[in-house]
Formats: sequence, C-alpha cells, structure tokens
Amino acid sequence: MENKNIKSWSEIKNKVYGEKGTERRDELEREVETLKIGLMLRQARESLNMTQEDLAKVIDKKRTYISRVENDGSNITLKTLFEIVEKGFGGKVTIGINI
Repeated sequence: MENKNIKSWSEIKNKVYGEKGTERRDELEREVETLKIGLMLRQARESLNMTQEDLAKVIDKKRTYISRVENDGSNITLKTLFEIVEKGFGGKVTIGINI
C-alpha cells in the first residue's frame, strides 16, 4: 500500500520554495551551497587534526571568525577561502561555474 502523503525532498522544495529558477528557490539553493562550504572547511580542518585556534593562528584570524565561517560559509570572502585552504591546509581551491 502506497502512502500518498509522503513527499520527496524535491516535491517539498518545489511546494515550499517554488520551482527551480524562482527567486525564493534560488536563494535556498545559494544558502545550501554556502553551508556546504563551511562544512567542507570544518571537515578538512578536522582531518588535519587542527583546532579552530590552530587554523586561526596560521591565517591570522580570530578563532571566532573560523567558527562563523564553518557554521555559515556565506560570510567568507574568496581571499579568505584561498588563505584557509592554501595557507592553512596546504591545499588548492578549485571553483566551477555552471551555466
């Protein structure tokens, strides 16, 4: 027996935020991407066994700033993203654009 009240995540997003391409839906998608940036940075830092304080010292920022970036990636500039990844982690940033 199939439950008709169960909706997929895509159906919920379409109903609550509108179809892809609408302003509200696009804003949701951007917010999700910024949260993913923060999560990726935290995971990278933790995989290197660094504390937020360790990373902050390396890139000359405050620990509270690192915490804000990890919890809400929207507050990060590209310059700081490159500093964290390259100087802080010894890694490389790659950015893509989809049109």
